[in-house]
Amino acid sequence: MMKLEVFEKSHNFVLNIYQIVNKFPKEEKYRLTDQLIRACYSIPANIVEGQNRNTTKDYLNFLYNARGSAYEVKYFLLLAKDLQYLDEIQYSKLEEEIVVIIKMLNALIKSLKKV
Repeated sequence: MMKLEVFEKSHNFVLNIYQIVNKFPKEEKYRLTDQLIRACYSIPANIVEGQNRNTTKDYLNFLYNARGSAYEVKYFLLLAKDLQYLDEIQYSKLEEEIVVIIKMLNALIKSLKKV
C-alpha cells in the first residue's frame, strides 16, 4: 500500500494493539478497548487518506488528525496502565512506540509545510 515509514510503523502498532487488548477485561470491550482501537487505526487511515488528496493543505489536515489520534492513543495507554491492564514494561514499550510515531508525523508535517 504505502511506502511511508510512518505509515508502516503506525500500521504495525495497530496490529500489536489488537493483540494486547484481547487480554483486557471483557467489560472494557465497548469502553476503553473500543476507544483505543479506533484511535490507533485512525492514525494510518488518516495518513493514507491524506496522501491521496489533491492538495498539500488537505494532506496536512489529515496528518494533523493522525497526530491528534496518536496523542489520544498516548492517553489511553496511560489509562490502561493506571487501570492495571498494562504492566510497566508493556506501557513503556508502547508509549515509546507512539512517541516515535508522533515525532515522525511532526517531521512529515514540517517537511510538507516547506513545500
